[in-house]
Amino acid sequence: MTATDPALTALAQSWCALSLLHGRIEAHIERALQAGHDLSAREYSLLDVLSRQHDGDGGHLQMKQVADAVVLSQSATTRLVTRLEDRGLLERYLCPTDRRGIYTNVTAAGLELLEAARPTNDAALREALDEAAKNPELAPLVRVVETLKAPVPA
Repeated sequence: MTATDPALTALAQSWCALSLLHGRIEAHIERALQAGHDLSAREYSLLDVLSRQHDGDGGHLQMKQVADAVVLSQSATTRLVTRLEDRGLLERYLCPTDRRGIYTNVTAAGLELLEAARPTNDAALREALDEAAKNPELAPLVRVVETLKAPVPA
């Protein structure tokens, strides 16, 4: 394949459209969460991911799993956890069965903020998708996003 291969050009254009859609959605959600809750989209995502863990076997996420879920490096995730911990929204504690492991839990204040921010996040997502659907290049991607089903945890 060459750089002028039509298949590559179409693929690159599709990737650009997907990247544009993601950027617009994220920016819209970011503005809404910052304005309404003094919360970034990454902070919201981290609170959401950590709020879904449980105390049973395999219920707590390792920092690498959290980093993967919020699409950040482990060091950036650690800094994000520290910022939210400083705000009283998260707390860390040693794993009771492996003193080398550190768990991170959402505090009551963090859960309260997450629940208050969830409608804002959902409304901003809907608004961003509705706006993007007006763009002929993005409309097919919006339709795909709207038909996706959340994966069922194993």
